[in-house]
Amino acid sequence: MDETLTPQERKKVLVVLLSSLFTALVAVSIINVALPSIQAGLGATSTDLQWVLSGYSLTFGIVLVAAGRAGDLLGRERLFIAGVAIFGLFSLIAALAPNAIVLNIARAFMGVGSGIMNPQTTGIIQQYYRGGDRARAFGIFGAVVGFAVAIGPVFGGAIIGWFPVDVGWRWTMGINVPLSLLSIVLALMWLPKTPRSKGMKHDLDPIGAILLGLAVLFTMLPFMLADEHPGAWWFLLLGAIIGISWFAWEQHYRMVGRSPMVNLSLFRFRSFTLGTAMITVFFAGTTTIWVIIAQFVQEGAGQTALIAGMVGLPAAILSVYTSYVSGRLVMRYGRWLVVIGLVLNMIGLALTVAAAFAIMNGAPVWLLTVSVLPIGFGAGWITSPNQTLTLREVPPNYGGTAGGIMQTGQRIGTAMGTAAVTALFFSHVSAGYDVALLWGFGLIMIFMTFALIIALYDAIRGRGEDSV
Repeated sequence: MDETLTPQERKKVLVVLLSSLFTALVAVSIINVALPSIQAGLGATSTDLQWVLSGYSLTFGIVLVAAGRAGDLLGRERLFIAGVAIFGLFSLIAALAPNAIVLNIARAFMGVGSGIMNPQTTGIIQQYYRGGDRARAFGIFGAVVGFAVAIGPVFGGAIIGWFPVDVGWRWTMGINVPLSLLSIVLALMWLPKTPRSKGMKHDLDPIGAILLGLAVLFTMLPFMLADEHPGAWWFLLLGAIIGISWFAWEQHYRMVGRSPMVNLSLFRFRSFTLGTAMITVFFAGTTTIWVIIAQFVQEGAGQTALIAGMVGLPAAILSVYTSYVSGRLVMRYGRWLVVIGLVLNMIGLALTVAAAFAIMNGAPVWLLTVSVLPIGFGAGWITSPNQTLTLREVPPNYGGTAGGIMQTGQRIGTAMGTAAVTALFFSHVSAGYDVALLWGFGLIMIFMTFALIIALYDAIRGRGEDSV
C-alpha cells in the first residue's frame, strides 16, 4: 500500500474515480431507451441509430491501450482529467446536436474521452491499493458498474417521460455535463499529483499505438457493418495482418533498447493472460442477454419498454450486492469464485429459456424476473473478482496499460458477441420469439462454456495461488 496516502485520502481517490466511471457507464446504458426519441426528434435512420451505439464503442476500444500507456508515463491523474473533460464537452455537443451526423460525431468523441479516462481508473486503484484493500476497492468498482447498468435505463426512461420528444433524449446526454464538471473539480482537489519529469523523454511508442489502434478498428468494424455491407468481413483479415505487424514492431522496439507501448512480458503472467481471455469471451456472451430479453418482452410478449427494463432490475441490483461482497470473498476463494459465477449465469440462461416458452403459453411476463436472478447473482462473482485476480501480479507502473488491454478485449468480445447473437436471434424470430430466444441464448451458453473452461483451467493450475 502506498504510504503517501492515508486511508481517508484513498477513500477520496475512490470517490473521484467511481463517480466518473458511473457517469460514463450510465451514458452507455441510458442510450438504449433514448433511441426511439432520437429517431423521432432528429428523423434519424436505422443506420444513424446503429452508429449512435457503435461509434461510441468503436472509438472507446481504439484508444484504451494507448491511453493506459500514456497515463502510466505522463501521470494518470492528468489523463483522467483530460478524458473526463473531453467526455463532458462532447456530451454537451451531443445534447445540442441539430442532426444525426453531429450527434454521431459527438458520440464518437465521447467514446474517446471515456476510453482515455477508463484505464486510468484501474491504474490508479492498482497504484494506491494493495492486497485486501485492492480487492475491496475492485468490489466497490463492480458494484458501481452494476448499479449504473441497472439505473441507466430507468433514469433515462424517466427523463424522456418528463420532457417533449425532441428534448428528453437531449437531457440524457446533457446530464453528463454537470456531472463531468463535478468530477473534474473533485479530481483537482483529491487525486494525488504525479511530479512532472524534467529533462526526461517519455517513450510513448507512437507507431505501436497507431498499429494497435488500426488493428482494433479493423477487427471491430466488420461486426458493426456486416449486416448492410457483407464485404466488410475482409476487414478481419486486414486487422489480423496489422495485429501481427504490431506484435513484430513491439518486439523490434524492445530489442533495440526502447520501451514498447505494451510490455509483452505482461502475458507471461498466467493470471493476466487467462483472466483477459476469460473476460473477453464472457463479454461476447453477457452483453447481449439483456438486449434479447428486451426484444422478447416488447415484441414477443407485447409489453412496454418500461416493463422490459424493470424485468431485469432486481437481477441488476443483486449484482451490485454480490460485486461488493466478492471484494471480501475473492481473497479466500480466488478464481473459484469466478467459476461459481459462470455456473450461476449458465443456470440462469437455462431457466430464462424455460420461462420464455412458459410466457408464450400464457404465464405472466414477470416470471422472467425470477429466472434471471442467477444471472445477476453470478455476475457479481465474475467481473470484480476477475479484475482483482487478473491484475494481481501486474507491476503498478503497468497498471494503466494492463487495464487498457483488458478493456480492449471486452470491447472486441462485445462487438463480436453482439453481432453473432443478435443475428442468430433475429433469423429465428419468424418461428416465434421464444424459439429465437432459445437460439440466441444457446450461442451465449457456448460463449459462457468457453469462459468457464478458461476459468477452470486457471483455478486448477493456481492450486491455491489465487490469494491476493
